[in-house]
Amino acid sequence: MGKYLFKLPDVGEGTAEAEVVKWHVAVGDMIREDALLVDVMTDKATVELTSPVTGKVLELRGELGEMAVVGAPIAVFEIEGDGNEGAIKDNAPAKKAEAAPAPAPAPAPAPVAAPPPTPAPVSKPAATPRPIGQKVLAPPAVRRRAEELGINLQFVGGSGPAGRITHADLDAFQQSGGASAPAGGLVQRQGAEQVKVIGLRRKIAERMADAKRRIPHFSYIEEVDVTALEELRQHLNHKYQGKRAKLTMLPFLMRALAKAAPDFPHINATFDDEAGIVYRHAPLHIGVATQTPGGLMVPVVRHAEARDLWDCAAEVSRLAHAARDGTATRDELTGSTITISSLGAMGGIAATPVINPPEVAILGVNKLVERPMVKDGQIVIRKMMNLSSSFDHRVVDGWDAASFVQAIKGLLEFPATLFME
Repeated sequence: MGKYLFKLPDVGEGTAEAEVVKWHVAVGDMIREDALLVDVMTDKATVELTSPVTGKVLELRGELGEMAVVGAPIAVFEIEGDGNEGAIKDNAPAKKAEAAPAPAPAPAPAPVAAPPPTPAPVSKPAATPRPIGQKVLAPPAVRRRAEELGINLQFVGGSGPAGRITHADLDAFQQSGGASAPAGGLVQRQGAEQVKVIGLRRKIAERMADAKRRIPHFSYIEEVDVTALEELRQHLNHKYQGKRAKLTMLPFLMRALAKAAPDFPHINATFDDEAGIVYRHAPLHIGVATQTPGGLMVPVVRHAEARDLWDCAAEVSRLAHAARDGTATRDELTGSTITISSLGAMGGIAATPVINPPEVAILGVNKLVERPMVKDGQIVIRKMMNLSSSFDHRVVDGWDAASFVQAIKGLLEFPATLFME
């Protein structure tokens, strides 16, 4: 039998380190070659690493959330054959301690006295409520169990030192039916769950903090009458039901961006603030903020200017599914020139979305609602939707931002213009 040292490979283009986000095995497990070993994250992409050998897991080096350096050992296996023992010795953090000399023979143990007779059980004190605000003494395990059982420790008598509550006290309280609990079953909740910020959640936190720290945001909010647009959307979905991708409001908004972008090249742009260069992009690569089980991701619809409504809808659906099931590639998650953020029916009245750097603008979509509006001197019911957009004030002036949003508004309120050349 031999030992095999597995070093973290280069999981990206020139990546120097990656974060350990999930181990799929434990020490002592048997694993086959090419079986899933560990998930690591670099930038925004999660990479699944498989075992290079068949064998027994001896060591796993790297706690969840820790950064592992490319080329550093992350796992050791026991395998058939010689393995790569030399590599292990070269990379071992410390030598094993030399064996200590054998100790002298120990004297024979003295005879052990017989244990004293077991005392008769002592009755526990009755549970007495504590005054509100008095500190409750109980070990963490007892507190967790009480929380699971829905028991308020304030009303549990403690038989331990200084009134400390034990598991036996919880048992006694349960058996008594919890007579000291307040009427109505309302109890105070205790404790706090500790959740380590790792993986995608940490990447999101870092990017959002960096964006707000470096970019002077300003927001512009405008309401849009989408009555005619909503009628068109419903008509098209009914006409092409089962034949084409279902249209949401998003493809129409993407079409409006494609029409407006050539007149606002400094908004369909990215800013390298270290080099002091603004890149005004001819193609329109739209990032679509997507909620996933792990957190917010932004897959990219490339060349939206060359896609029709149904092509946009199909691509958004494909990318959203890939992001949510963890199969989105690095290329599908990078390279956007402007982002759309939409919460759909939960979109609220207004928002102040955070720019996705190095972009200089983000368009936020709020929920569609019916409300009374004045039109031609008459109060009528219209379908209204607010657009909440944020801009990088280093690159975009207020007038330009307002003009851009007004152009989008005009295209959406008169949807025929979306299809005019």
